[in-house]
Amino acid sequence: MEKVIIREINESEIPFLTEMLYEALFVPSGEKKLPKEILKEPKIYNYVKDFGRKDDFCFVAEYRNELIGAIWSRKFTAENKGYGFINEETPELSMAIIESSRGKGIGQKLLNTIFAKLANENFKQVSLSVDKRNFAFKMYQKNGFEEIEMENNSVKMLKIIKK
Repeated sequence: MEKVIIREINESEIPFLTEMLYEALFVPSGEKKLPKEILKEPKIYNYVKDFGRKDDFCFVAEYRNELIGAIWSRKFTAENKGYGFINEETPELSMAIIESSRGKGIGQKLLNTIFAKLANENFKQVSLSVDKRNFAFKMYQKNGFEEIEMENNSVKMLKIIKK
């Protein structure tokens, strides 16, 4: 896609993260989409709750003045951990792109941008959780994420960040 702009999210756009969080919830092809109410579950809502804290970083993909994707990282605590939790010093990554814009290299641009930001902020590693059946799984592998734990189809992955 030509003219896709990758930039930091504006404060007024933070509600868009809730939309992207819903998009990030993987549902295998042919299965019924999850109800939007699932976003109210604390373990899921924690990915966007009060976004904008210290060490919360987010970039959006914009095409023709429309937001079409987002990537964000956030640190969790041992008491309040995400699905890809490693430790309290390791941020966890979340990413989603609207369905009609997937497979066009936008995810790669978003990843490159947040990797640079995390390196610049002196983070040593970043984690995530992904369903092995999700098309993004292979992209994460190509970008240096390694499997560290697997439960059913859910894989916890870790990437060492190099400056």
